[in-house]
Amino acid sequence: MLSSTGSFKKKLNGWLSYAFASEVFVIVSLTLFLPICLEQFARDNGYLLPDKTEPCSVLQSPPANGTSAVESRCVVKIGWAWIDTASFSLYIYSISVALQAITVISMGGIADHPPHRKKLLLGFAALGSIAATLFLLLPSSSPIWYISALLAIASNVGFGASIVAMNAYIPSLAREAPEVVKIFEQLQALGDTSIADTDSDPDTGTENPTAPLLASSSPADVDKKSQLEAEYQAELSRSTSRISSLGIALGYGAGICLLIVALIPVTKLHGSTFALRLAIGLSGIWWAIFTIPAALWLPNSHPVSIPPHRRNMQNSADEKAWNTRREIVAAWIRLGNMLRWTEIKKLRNTFKYLAAWFLLSDGFTTITSTAILFGKTTLHMTPSALILIGVLTPTSGIAGSLLWPVLQRKFGWSNLKVLVLLVILASMIPAYGCFGFIIQGRARFGGLTTQGEMFGLAVYFGSVYGAFQGYARAFYAELLPPGEEARWYGLFSITDKSSSFIGPLVVGVISDLTGNIRYAFFFLTFMIWLAVPILMSVDVDRGRKDAQEYEYHAASSSTT
Repeated sequence: MLSSTGSFKKKLNGWLSYAFASEVFVIVSLTLFLPICLEQFARDNGYLLPDKTEPCSVLQSPPANGTSAVESRCVVKIGWAWIDTASFSLYIYSISVALQAITVISMGGIADHPPHRKKLLLGFAALGSIAATLFLLLPSSSPIWYISALLAIASNVGFGASIVAMNAYIPSLAREAPEVVKIFEQLQALGDTSIADTDSDPDTGTENPTAPLLASSSPADVDKKSQLEAEYQAELSRSTSRISSLGIALGYGAGICLLIVALIPVTKLHGSTFALRLAIGLSGIWWAIFTIPAALWLPNSHPVSIPPHRRNMQNSADEKAWNTRREIVAAWIRLGNMLRWTEIKKLRNTFKYLAAWFLLSDGFTTITSTAILFGKTTLHMTPSALILIGVLTPTSGIAGSLLWPVLQRKFGWSNLKVLVLLVILASMIPAYGCFGFIIQGRARFGGLTTQGEMFGLAVYFGSVYGAFQGYARAFYAELLPPGEEARWYGLFSITDKSSSFIGPLVVGVISDLTGNIRYAFFFLTFMIWLAVPILMSVDVDRGRKDAQEYEYHAASSSTT
């Protein structure tokens, strides 16, 4: 048997504990309090247009309906440039995701080395949680208030890099699920040489010694083998989605708990900068505390299943003296070689999905941050109202992440079909925001012109986004070469962050040029719809087969 049930549960609980710990930072800080807090830091040190002499802090209440956009705009001087305070957090986020991409490229090869994967996860978790916690010690009145930008960057880099290591566990965890193992053992009993070769015993790194030496080749066995192979792939796919969705649901649940806790001081302190810093600091403390079970339960050397045609190459690489600097250099060389056309053709469906993910991850992430800033700066929502939205979104996300797998099983939908449906549903949100240009001034409701609509859209978006996150990374796991999960999840993260660098930057520029962040909804609608035909062109079965057979060839022997 691949893994005892007890051992599997311990590994799974360790993995889920980190999802429970880290997702709080995303829900509480990254998508809610951090952009608001950075904007508030800038506002507390900014000046009103057009004279740039009157501090923004003199505005004790939102501007009246008749106040022009120019008169109410607040700008802060960073270096020699004056920028809109709403754009400040977007620019910081763009810088942080660019540095995050550099980090995950460098760590890809190291994280694929089993003894180092857990160390990387815990190391970057420590960096991110400490940086978030330090917000408690930095008031906006401090002459070094801009250090808040560095803390935000460090926390986001720490989160993103640790998640790459975390996601790399998903494929092997799915293969060790009892339901998957049961079908796999039946295949081995028939002498299967395709799947059985790629799923060797993870505790020893060798083929299962109980498998027969000679495979049966009777027509009945061939038919049964084909049926079992189909069942194996279907069960593996469901197991991957189930584990991923469960991690999302637990993470959202943790985020809701802390949001409810944070609601008390934010409401009592009327949304002061200290209340915002307290919420971010609490997310850092939560992140650190609940990472401890992951440190205890995740294995120090997590086994992976490696196909025979790469196992010898893996063993020879492990025999070399380990050198971190060499691995970082090799990771960059490997990335360049992986993106050569000859390599892309070998995994064309994997790269098609990455192209779609490039657009979708940016669209979903930027929708979240843009909506929060839109609610604060345009609809003038109070911090307590924004917290309520922050509670409604992940609550709906839990329901969505658990409901969509049920619908999938009931209607027999593939993971790809579920993803396409979720993307189409999500695109309705920025399209609805664009509709506001027609509704505004002609009706009292519609087109995201009232605060009440934000609450309804929070429920709608949460139910879609929660399911999308689970299915996006689970679907990608089906298209990965075994034994290289961290490297390819690094590319997954790079694709995500390279696009996310563009999205907030474009939205920030749009906000600066127009003084109206609503125009950004046109950009977001276009970006999401552009991904749909690319996503639908992915051939899952062919992509899975290509990944199993994939063998990397460097441009020269020195890069292998």
